[in-house]
Amino acid sequence: MLVQGGPWVLSVMSLLLLLWQEVSAIKVPLDQKIQQDLKQPPTIMKQSLKDYIVDPRDNIIIECEAKGNPVPRFSWRRNGKFFNVGKDPRVTMRKRSGTLEISFRSGGRPEDYEGEYQCFASNDFGTALTNKILLRVSKSPLWPKEVLEPVVVGEGSSLVLACNPPPGLPPPHTFWMNSAMMSITQDSRVSMGLNGDLYFSNVLAKDSHTDYSCNARFLFTHTIQQKNPFTLKVQTSRKVAETPPNFLSPTGTDSSRMMVLRGQKLQLECIAAGVPTPSIKWFKKGGDLNQKVKLDNFNKTLRIDSVSEEDAGEYMCMANNQIGSIRHSIYVQVKASPYWLDKPFNLVLAPDENSRLVCRANGNPKPLIQWLVNGEPMESDSSLPNLSRSVVGDTIIFRSVQIGSSAVYQCNASNHHGYLLANAFVSILDMAPRMLGAKNQLIKVIENNRTFLDCPFFGSPLPELRWFKNGQGSGLDGGQYRVYINGSLEIKRARVEDQGTYTCVARNILGKEENQVRLEVKEPTRIVRAPEHQSAIRGTMARFDCRVKSDLTLPITVTWLKDDKPLSLGWRLKKDEDSLSIPDVNEQDEGTYTCTVKSEIDQDTASARLTVLEDASLYPSQSSALPADYPDPPMDLEVSDPEARSIRLTWIPGDDHNSPVTQFLVQFEEDRWEPGQWQNLSSYPGDLNSVILQLSPFVNYQFRVIAINSVGKSRPSRPSQRYQTSGASPDAIPSGLKGWGTKNTNMEISWEPLLDTEQNGPNLHYSVWWRRKDTGEEWNNVTTVGAKHIVHDTETYVPYEIKLQARNDFGPGPESNIIIGYSGEDKPTAPPTDLHVSKIDSTNVNVHWTPVDPNTVLGEFKEYRLYYWREGSMVKGLHVNKEKKTKGFYSTVAQPTGILTDLQPYSHYRMFMVVANSRYDGPPSNHAEFHTKEGVPDLPQFFKIVQRSPDSIHLEWDKPLEPNGILIGYTLNYQAVNGSRVGHMQMESFLPNVTAYRLRLPDQAIRYRFYLAALTEVGAGKVYTEESPHFTNEGNGSVSSVPVNQPPIKLAGLIEGAKYRLRVYSNEYHSISSNVVTFETSAAYIKDQVDIATQGWFIGLMCAIALIILILLIVCFIKRSRGGKYPVRDKKDLPLEGVDQKGEDGSFDYHCSLKSSDEDNKPLQGSQNSLDGGVKESDDSLVDYGEGGDGQFNEDGSFIGQYTVKKDKDETEGNESSEATSPVNAIYSLA
Repeated sequence: MLVQGGPWVLSVMSLLLLLWQEVSAIKVPLDQKIQQDLKQPPTIMKQSLKDYIVDPRDNIIIECEAKGNPVPRFSWRRNGKFFNVGKDPRVTMRKRSGTLEISFRSGGRPEDYEGEYQCFASNDFGTALTNKILLRVSKSPLWPKEVLEPVVVGEGSSLVLACNPPPGLPPPHTFWMNSAMMSITQDSRVSMGLNGDLYFSNVLAKDSHTDYSCNARFLFTHTIQQKNPFTLKVQTSRKVAETPPNFLSPTGTDSSRMMVLRGQKLQLECIAAGVPTPSIKWFKKGGDLNQKVKLDNFNKTLRIDSVSEEDAGEYMCMANNQIGSIRHSIYVQVKASPYWLDKPFNLVLAPDENSRLVCRANGNPKPLIQWLVNGEPMESDSSLPNLSRSVVGDTIIFRSVQIGSSAVYQCNASNHHGYLLANAFVSILDMAPRMLGAKNQLIKVIENNRTFLDCPFFGSPLPELRWFKNGQGSGLDGGQYRVYINGSLEIKRARVEDQGTYTCVARNILGKEENQVRLEVKEPTRIVRAPEHQSAIRGTMARFDCRVKSDLTLPITVTWLKDDKPLSLGWRLKKDEDSLSIPDVNEQDEGTYTCTVKSEIDQDTASARLTVLEDASLYPSQSSALPADYPDPPMDLEVSDPEARSIRLTWIPGDDHNSPVTQFLVQFEEDRWEPGQWQNLSSYPGDLNSVILQLSPFVNYQFRVIAINSVGKSRPSRPSQRYQTSGASPDAIPSGLKGWGTKNTNMEISWEPLLDTEQNGPNLHYSVWWRRKDTGEEWNNVTTVGAKHIVHDTETYVPYEIKLQARNDFGPGPESNIIIGYSGEDKPTAPPTDLHVSKIDSTNVNVHWTPVDPNTVLGEFKEYRLYYWREGSMVKGLHVNKEKKTKGFYSTVAQPTGILTDLQPYSHYRMFMVVANSRYDGPPSNHAEFHTKEGVPDLPQFFKIVQRSPDSIHLEWDKPLEPNGILIGYTLNYQAVNGSRVGHMQMESFLPNVTAYRLRLPDQAIRYRFYLAALTEVGAGKVYTEESPHFTNEGNGSVSSVPVNQPPIKLAGLIEGAKYRLRVYSNEYHSISSNVVTFETSAAYIKDQVDIATQGWFIGLMCAIALIILILLIVCFIKRSRGGKYPVRDKKDLPLEGVDQKGEDGSFDYHCSLKSSDEDNKPLQGSQNSLDGGVKESDDSLVDYGEGGDGQFNEDGSFIGQYTVKKDKDETEGNESSEATSPVNAIYSLA
């Protein structure tokens, strides 16, 4: 509220705010005594959530904890009215707390206590408030009983099974299961929507089930309720018709709108029906989907977990399948409930001090700021003015505050979407000076070291502190003395004359307090004669010196270490006041010995290495021949002489191993940002072992040293003790500061964050200032921990002045230089006009246009962008690529012009022009058309040289892909080539329809080079060059060439199992050629295999074999039909043999003919072997086998083979063949 006086008072207050020089609030120390005596208004420490949902099965606890001195009193309001806790037996308030506990052990309904609660914590100095806590009881209502009829759909149809869960608090989580308690399988065709419904893009026969059940899980009560199951019956059909996509969700029009709050989760859904199942794709108008966007549910759901203003815009989902596609646009609007920019904080002020409370918040719409004091609205204009405070916008200004004006102020920032409430007390404190440190301290320091004498104090108003020495003279400040605001006295270099008693006196209007510190300056403890590296022959005595000089008033102790471990002296080793003796040295004595001398305030160390040698090492020749090796690591690192940004590091070099150390490398490790990571700090010459290291503030260092000689680096030394440098404000200015709009209504200010070692202190943040350039307006500023800040609601492409400053808990760093940034660009509003061309030739054209007004570019002018494409060729039947190309012209003259190059001759072109800024193209200009003139042709598509015979070469080619005009023919130039010598050029001309030529060769040993070019009226085009093969080198095969831009290449179209010769040559200088390489492609089958089926000898052999088989078969048939001839009298008693036997007369045994029969390969019927191996005569008569039983014999007694004939006859009768036509009988008759 404003004090009375109207606009005049407002102007005065604004002027005061601009000229304000506020006093920093008092920081109260954490001293226990001061905290006990400090009177402070209440501060809310703990409270329940604004939206507080409780479980009805538990007691209700509404938290309200606060601190203050005196202890706060607590009261509550319910639904804006005083809530009397004592009158309700179920409600109790905890002791020394405002937390309410509502118990239902004795009955009662939790729903009766729903409402809005607010806690008030009060003491004598003010009242603090909690947020308004909306208490609601969790609800998990039952699913309404319903009878679900079976759902009958045709195969391929879409379907939505509605879930409609009962409304719960909070809303339940829904999911679908079957009767076996298994989740319904979901995929791109079947899935659950955000509303819990189950969507089928198309139904299949396998979807027929009786147990589709929707389940609702209520989080607070941990219960799951199940809806009656759906029965789905699918009517199948022989063929399912394909259908284009249509949206099941969202429904209705082709666009929808959605509002979401900043920081909340955004979920957009598109589910489509169709056969086949459509796929879903998402787009954002004006840009790509950023990394925050996640796609869920098989791309049907777009999710952004935490929405910001940049996520607003038009999102499009597209569903498509083989039949068609459909789109839906969702316009997302991002609003914001209030969020803090500058939250007010507590102030502790001394009487008569000035200060202010600032409360700045942002939101969409912009929140309204309201101030309260002790829970009540600040006085209205009609009330008496409060001269010690005034409200100007979002700031309360306090002037000359007085005791008794302590209060708690509340800032309430609210809009349609929510509110923020912050408490900040202003405590007016008066307290006489108090000393917080120990009394009468004794400080001992080393001469020439920097020294601090501490005198912590507190008082309100802030006391003035002064130092005195020995109770005399004026205050100490200046010269080698410096007094810090915290009361410490720095003596930059302590000397003996600085010894004495120092008194610090703190004084304010309420009194004074003093303390004393006694300072003694001591001589440093130093080793004046240090041990030296030495080599000792085994069996001799070694001695290390360690002579010490120290302050006589300080007791010292001298200890020895061997290899960094305490040295056990024993009976052999002897230590006196200034040395260590090692008699009768042996190999176990070799190592590094360290002398350490300590006093109560300092110490010094020195080390040396003992090397034990054999007797032979006495010879110089051998000693000089010792090989060089890596040096040993330095030892005994010590830090001393600490300064704000430097420290002294001292070490003892290790053994150099016969190669002098040339360099020491100092490395550091810090444990805050990159623990365990050693980094190079600096390097120093090899003759130094004590250096001053330059350090960064607020880094916890430890160091190590590496020695380097001609062989290489040593192992790192053991780390030093850690040293924490004090913090400081940042030294560096963040680099890369720039401002540029990402939208037409904002400007993004970004920079490179400081490195870890540049932060110089905790809680690094950045202060950013910006204002409109050349308007004289005040700077806007914001503090952020990130590396960017977005300024919203800017005008389009407006210049801003921007500056930046890094800050930490120790204060601000230097400000950056002012840079100029620009807010976001928008689409240009005007097109170039009067686009036309001139000076058209075959490949170039001059372009002219009228420029736009610079104010219509609405951004940084980038270029005039010409879009052009080849509409067609004037060569009939030639198809062209109509791809659009662009070319930019940067011109700011009044009559701009440009040259468009690399056009295709003899073509029809169209074009238009836009003006472009850094983000957008403007509207197009008028379209212009032109035709390029005829040009020379491109290369022929191919040019092959095929060797047909030894006396001629056959050439083939094809017309160019781009004739660039009317093709009128070809020219072929050729000449003989012999190494670097070439013959007379000869020429042949051809009509455009001729694409082959045969050249007669006068000598097959001559090689020719050919030059082929196509012709138009303009002239000859590009020349295709080929060279013929040389017969003596390259055989009589065909010759092909392949243009090569860069190796390697792949040769295709080769013949399997063929030999090739390959060489690489220059297209311009054919005499420049590689060696010839011969290779052979693999065959489709094994290379050495010959197809014998086509060989003459194989055919003849097969014919001979077939003839022999035929003859054998004929002979066999003849013999079988005749039965053979043999003397019956001589052989009837002989046993039948198992092999064929031939008689002397050339006849075959009868058994042979039977054995050779294809039909019966057994002994004669009735003939069987006897036990003794003989043959039993058959009871059957051979006459039985004869025709009519009338057997016939020749004169010599041989049996005429009618049996065979008869049998053959019987067999042939089955095939309806007569004896007269039987080939066997025919042959027999000839016999």
